[in-house]
Amino acid sequence: MAKTRIAVLISGRGSNLQSLIDAAADDDYPAEIALVLSNRPTAKGLDRATAARIPTKIIDHKAYGDKAQNYEDGRTDFEAAISDALDDADIDYVCLAGFMRMLTGEFVNQRRGRILNIHPSLLPAFKGLNVHERMINSGVKIAGCTVHFVTPEMDAGPIVGQAAVPVAPGDTPQLLAERILEQEHKLYPRCVALLASGKARLSAGGLVLFDDDECSADALANPGR
Repeated sequence: MAKTRIAVLISGRGSNLQSLIDAAADDDYPAEIALVLSNRPTAKGLDRATAARIPTKIIDHKAYGDKAQNYEDGRTDFEAAISDALDDADIDYVCLAGFMRMLTGEFVNQRRGRILNIHPSLLPAFKGLNVHERMINSGVKIAGCTVHFVTPEMDAGPIVGQAAVPVAPGDTPQLLAERILEQEHKLYPRCVALLASGKARLSAGGLVLFDDDECSADALANPGR
């Protein structure tokens, strides 16, 4: 049976990309990484993909001019180039892994239920940037990470899975980020596998449905245990 084809979009070092590469190396894993695409030519994650013999593509957003920064015509052309690359590689799911570009509603809606993201908080709390510092400053005792479907609203899509991480006394943003990242590396491949195997899916009503208790949201609460 053919494996689900995924593309991983990156902008930087690609540590979550590596976790997906490692998972996909297992013959029993239901997905294969068919493309790694970066908007930055110097992204270190491209080296990870090359080492794993995965096809790569660079679509530099800067080549599309200042308008790409303002979500106007240049951004439309930038996303059209991404769409062409995804179509050429016959991609089923898109996994954002540190991809530092906001995608337009038009792009996202064309791929409803087929774009995933991982965010370093327990959504819907702490959307956006500077998450680890904000969590510490707020005094929360439990942090974590979330895998969710991408929707036009930032960090607001239906949740596939979450992992909790305690906030320790004396935590710095860097220390907390490192512990959360350990769980990200376990959670993301697991959620992708659920979707690629058909054990989880997005309903027409916008809910994530699981086929059995083993694949339920509760089973994803702590993938590292």
